[in-house]
Amino acid sequence: MSILAARHRDYPASAITIEQTLEPGANYYRYYAWYESQGLRIYGLLTVPFGEKPTGGWPAIVFNHGYIAPAAYQTTSRYIAYVDQLARAGYIVYKIDYRGHDRSEGQATGAYGDPGYTTDVLNALSALQAFPLVDANRLGMWGHSMGGFLTLRAMVVSNQIKAGVIWSGVVGSYADILWGWRHPAPRVPTLSPDPDYHTSWHDQWIALYGSPEQNPDFWDSISATTYLGDLSGALQIHHDLADSEVPVQFSQDLYQDILAIDGHVPVEYYEYPGDDHDIASYFNLAMQRTI
Repeated sequence: MSILAARHRDYPASAITIEQTLEPGANYYRYYAWYESQGLRIYGLLTVPFGEKPTGGWPAIVFNHGYIAPAAYQTTSRYIAYVDQLARAGYIVYKIDYRGHDRSEGQATGAYGDPGYTTDVLNALSALQAFPLVDANRLGMWGHSMGGFLTLRAMVVSNQIKAGVIWSGVVGSYADILWGWRHPAPRVPTLSPDPDYHTSWHDQWIALYGSPEQNPDFWDSISATTYLGDLSGALQIHHDLADSEVPVQFSQDLYQDILAIDGHVPVEYYEYPGDDHDIASYFNLAMQRTI
């Protein structure tokens, strides 16, 4: 999970293979397509604008969805309205299904205690760069909730993402995630000697490495917020003040921390009053700002 270690891994550019042509959108084609990530086939919904490819190719977006129980997730029934607006605006959009979701191979390991989803996101970026219809110099990333966590991580690992947008993101430090969320980790976890006893990643890590107060270097090393000065491009942040799923404080703190970097990184922040985790009541406004 170390950010510095992630920068030294390889994210090879797999070919994107179109497996099924779906019903087109208003002004774009829709495909069910897969790429490879650590030897796994990772599927997703791919959109391509109608018309002749512009000089250099179409700008493209890796789309990182939020947490949905992997057994319930379906490629063509989740986040479709979000993809539609981005695709209508002239982007190639690749809404990837992380490992273990729908028909994607591998085990759904979660984003916060395992690097697998982050690896899938960065390999999707490489795959899009190599896709013949894409302008490899015009790549963006969008993420909601858990997908915002992945987007922020990707933008401090890779220097290829020119712009990112995060809605209702889990964008706090690991100390924030442990102690500032609605389900905080216990303060004094222990590892059971029973090998069949399952403990969560945060229990195991605190038992092995100490708490953020005891061992800040470890927890800082895995937190994307430690590396905000290395963000690869402009970032736009959206959050609702009444979000009951992810604390708005995460986004507020992220915005202030980026502003403190002497204007090095262009950043915009938008709050919405009395809405929900999906920003449903202000969806069109938030999408206009996103585009």
